[in-house]
Amino acid sequence: MGKIIAVANQKGGVGKTTTAINLAASLAVNDQRTLLVDADPQANASSGVGIRRGTLRRTLYHALILDEPLHNIIQTTELPALQVAPADRNLAGAEVELVNLEEREFVLRRVLENHRQQYDYIIIDCPPSLGLLTINALSAADSVLVPIQCEYFALEGVSELLDTLARIRRSFNPTLAIEGFLLTMFDERTNLSNQVMADLRDFYGKQVFDTVITRNIRLAEAPSHGKPIILYDIKSRGANAYLQLAKEVISHDNQKGAWTRTERAAS
Repeated sequence: MGKIIAVANQKGGVGKTTTAINLAASLAVNDQRTLLVDADPQANASSGVGIRRGTLRRTLYHALILDEPLHNIIQTTELPALQVAPADRNLAGAEVELVNLEEREFVLRRVLENHRQQYDYIIIDCPPSLGLLTINALSAADSVLVPIQCEYFALEGVSELLDTLARIRRSFNPTLAIEGFLLTMFDERTNLSNQVMADLRDFYGKQVFDTVITRNIRLAEAPSHGKPIILYDIKSRGANAYLQLAKEVISHDNQKGAWTRTERAAS
């Protein structure tokens, strides 16, 4: 069964979509069959992997609201192991239309459930808000990866986010885990970035990824070319960082798998 990771943060502008695109692409080049699910009506994750706006007849909206089979909307990318379930602006209407559905918080879970065995990882790019689309993503996910910009207000936002995740666990998804906190837009030249990093590591320890995403112009340019950073500039610091992040995610899962096998053998 593939692992579902939601990339989420209620605060916008923290590198959430950049992380979803480039983590998915980096997992794919590590021979992991990966599906990128764009659950944000802005559809930036879709355009960021080469899906041109307005060229698709079916998107995630049709799967959520009109019961279109997911395999009918999935698109291929330049990377053989990476596919995408794209979004478009119609997805904004799904927030309203989902309200009238039974078990409206679990629609995305049902859409993805029959496809988990086809992938090693399913990465969901969430909107920067706690609406029904984000709740659906967190209800479907095994874990949540939280990008955190290295600035003062990010520290205040983490506690609010943890409260939100606690409510999601109580109401919809009791097994939802924290995949990790990812420091983004890090500038090693500033005291503030270094202080935020130190504080987060003090508070949350191993829940903070070792990988840090530094400010990088090539990383900022890549979406305008419809490419993940590893296809736009494989030699850039951004590409190296996301490849390292993918290896961390894979390594964590391998360790958990080894622990599970050991526990089963002991029992």
